Amino acid sequence: MDVLLGEKIFLFFLSAFIAEILGTVAGFGSSTIFLPLALLFFDFKTALVLVAFFHIVGNIGRISFFKKGLDKTLLIKFGIPSVILTLIGALLVSYIPQNTLKGILGAFLIIYALYSLWKENFRIKASTATAIVGGGLSGFLAGLIGTGGASRGAFLTGFGLPKDKYISTAAAMALAVDLTRIPVYLNEGFLQRQYYWYLPVLFILAFAGSFTGKQIVKRFPYAVFRKIVLIAILLVGAKFIFDLVL
Repeated sequence: MDVLLGEKIFLFFLSAFIAEILGTVAGFGSSTIFLPLALLFFDFKTALVLVAFFHIVGNIGRISFFKKGLDKTLLIKFGIPSVILTLIGALLVSYIPQNTLKGILGAFLIIYALYSLWKENFRIKASTATAIVGGGLSGFLAGLIGTGGASRGAFLTGFGLPKDKYISTAAAMALAVDLTRIPVYLNEGFLQRQYYWYLPVLFILAFAGSFTGKQIVKRFPYAVFRKIVLIAILLVGAKFIFDLVL
């Protein structure tokens, strides 16, 4: 292995660990943060699968670390439409331009985050309809562009969940999405055999990142936690718009 390749692999794994920490603290998972970073190292389809495997382990870690807060009723309302639309989105990966969709998502996230930071009491109204729409939209985007956590977070914050419940419920929803989309990606041949050895390393980093993120979350009051989520959503939206312009 030459030096440049070794540095590339090290930076990829380092970015995975940092993304998991930030994703746990932000409450909407690592894929929203990690996918743009992974695209610096790999083509879209390879990055999509590697990030999905990493994300699934990170979600298991967050569910384990925050398991007492799981909201099962909300999980069902969000989860069922999310899984159905994830499958549809994953099947469309090869047919729809990714940057166009990221641009649309980015605009929505920026508007939502800015307005929510300006109007601190603003929430998308918590209701069954909100859960169904939010679950379906985030699932579709996760299947199609590999990152639906930020849009899920935009809807989920409206329910005013405590930190532990927010993180564990969001992680459980994301886990269901991951279990739906990964078989589709593998069936389409998105991951080459030469990258299989990355998976166990990513699994270890995902658990380590989730644990580290949990220790950080403990130190934040809910008001600060919510602002962190909204700022993270804003930055992700800006990144998607930036990608579209370029």
